[in-house]
Amino acid sequence: MTGTAAGAGDAIDTAVALLRATQRRRRRLEASLAVATPVSLLALWQAAADLHWVDPRIFTPPLGIARAAGQLISSGTLPSDLAATLARLTVGFVIGAAGGTAVGLLLGVARPLRAALSPLFTALYAIPQIALLPLLLVIFGVGETAKVLTVVAVTFFVLEINALSAVRHFDPRLVEAGRAYGASGTKMFRYVLLPGSLPTIFTGLRVSVALGLVVITATEFVASNNGLGFLVWNSWQLFEPSQMYVGMATIAILGVALTALVSGLERVAVPWVHRRSH
Repeated sequence: MTGTAAGAGDAIDTAVALLRATQRRRRRLEASLAVATPVSLLALWQAAADLHWVDPRIFTPPLGIARAAGQLISSGTLPSDLAATLARLTVGFVIGAAGGTAVGLLLGVARPLRAALSPLFTALYAIPQIALLPLLLVIFGVGETAKVLTVVAVTFFVLEINALSAVRHFDPRLVEAGRAYGASGTKMFRYVLLPGSLPTIFTGLRVSVALGLVVITATEFVASNNGLGFLVWNSWQLFEPSQMYVGMATIAILGVALTALVSGLERVAVPWVHRRSH
């Protein structure tokens, strides 16, 4: 019996080791593909411009964009515009995410409040948030407040919807388990509802940070004299496509970085979801 148990234990250890090795190989392959795809596209773009398959004056090749980026960095223009956009996005995102999450959770647990406010929020969410900019400019003037509030609006509604959905579609078995252990009221919310809602809330955070970046960029097109959106728009007006591409590439990189940051926070806040997915 002892020998049989030891053999079974060795087989399990071997199977676990093989599974982990397979997962490591899969992650390396996925990382390689994630890097190889954009690199290949950039190389094709460079070759197309060098061979004049496309007009390099309009489709500035990657090397030309890199030189333009170096000039904008050395002049301080790109760091200044990046800092301005990031500051507006961060303030608006934090305020909107906190408010939207709190309101969504509250509507989820308070049925009368949900009946009173959900139709209003649904109607307001149907309005494109960038369309609120003229009204905000009339109320607050051409300053930072109007720009930040556009990000607050889009972030708030995405998080409100996700948090509300998380509570309304919560697994009732988890609630019953919480009650079996004596949880009720604030304890039920803190130890059962909130942790169980976090995966859906983090999905909303990933979506809203990208939407917030889109909205603040569009806002800077028309109501700012700095920021990445202004850099792109001003470069287009002056017909400086290389600088325009620098702004667009910076926005894209910023979006990837912020999404990765939110995903990293999710792994810390809800590690059980990450372990289960792997």
